[in-house]
Amino acid sequence: MNTNNHICVNGVPSLGWIEMSMDAVVYQGPHDVDVEEVDEPEIEHPNDVVIDITTTAICGSDLHMYEGRTDADPGIVFGHENMGVVEEVGDGVTTLEEGDRIVLPFNVACGVCKNCENGYTGFCLNVNPGFAGGAYGYVAMGPYKGGQAEKLRVPFADFNALKLPEGTEHEDSFILLADIFPTGWHGTELANLQPGESVAIFGAGPVGLMAAYSAKIKGAAEIYVVDRVDSRLELAEKHCDATPINFEESDPVEQIKNIHGGGVDKGVDAVGYQAVDPDTDVGDDAYDPARENPAVVLNQLIQVVRATGQLGVPGLYVPSDPGAPDEMAAQGRLGIDFGKFFEKGLKVGTGQCNVKEYNRELRDLIIQGRADPSFVVSHRVELEEAPEMYERFDNREEGVTKVLLEP
Repeated sequence: MNTNNHICVNGVPSLGWIEMSMDAVVYQGPHDVDVEEVDEPEIEHPNDVVIDITTTAICGSDLHMYEGRTDADPGIVFGHENMGVVEEVGDGVTTLEEGDRIVLPFNVACGVCKNCENGYTGFCLNVNPGFAGGAYGYVAMGPYKGGQAEKLRVPFADFNALKLPEGTEHEDSFILLADIFPTGWHGTELANLQPGESVAIFGAGPVGLMAAYSAKIKGAAEIYVVDRVDSRLELAEKHCDATPINFEESDPVEQIKNIHGGGVDKGVDAVGYQAVDPDTDVGDDAYDPARENPAVVLNQLIQVVRATGQLGVPGLYVPSDPGAPDEMAAQGRLGIDFGKFFEKGLKVGTGQCNVKEYNRELRDLIIQGRADPSFVVSHRVELEEAPEMYERFDNREEGVTKVLLEP
């Protein structure tokens, strides 16, 4: 934290004005973030709190902005996965006090609109008019600055904050309650996964791994995880009891059907619109946007899930994509095999996670030792290392799975 004092001749602060600044990860343009000084947050409404960030995380969704694949303008402070300790409390806050350790859903929600009252906090009607829901530090998701910084303002704090035990225990697991653990769980909920069923999960990034881990906790009989990065597939096999499927070795649909003996009961798309098409030239191991096919995973799931099965789609799809491989995809329109989807009588659930629907129970699973999602964390580094880690994560570098930042 940096403090700039404006003082008079006698060394007394002028009008008591002290301009406070802090370090934060700021978007400069495509493939360019930097740690720079920004104004510290302040209480803007009686329902706010300000927290000292203890841990924040880089999310795969951040890469969409980082790569210039959204309409994000330079100057955005990134970071929608945040936890910390309450430093300042607004006059209207009744359930939090200074020193409380809290983790925040990436959703910013009011708690009183129709959607919030019905549990759809990812689609709050009040925090970001004209768009479905709000979030910290994300383009088009409202005016809320991100938490890849030393401090963060939390609006509607009584509703949004989830209290944690004092101390530092489970820090690497609790930060995952902000997004990826609930979102992975959400993917299995969207698919209506039941104990004893089989499931194919496409994507072994952080959300895909959390979906596979959630499937294990829920008692899935068989779990298949599809990816191309060996270190990710190894995590899925070791921690989620999953059968790893490398889509660059052969058709993943045929691999799963051959092992399983037919179509699986349920499927989860934890990839989204930047899916890599296995039929394109492999080239080298580096991620290549030219290999993208935004509809490929959805169509593979339509093929691999049995008739009358169900798909869950927590993977991100966007209404516009400036870097799309074709004009149709740039408008958020995809070539989906809907005829086959209809023929098989499939069902699908989509949409971003309503984190508050799950985070309290998942927190308690962690506290009681029945869940430890921290296996997905590959790096914990200081905030100053964020630019390097963004580059490495964006390159899908082997061994870079989930990066935590410690301001």
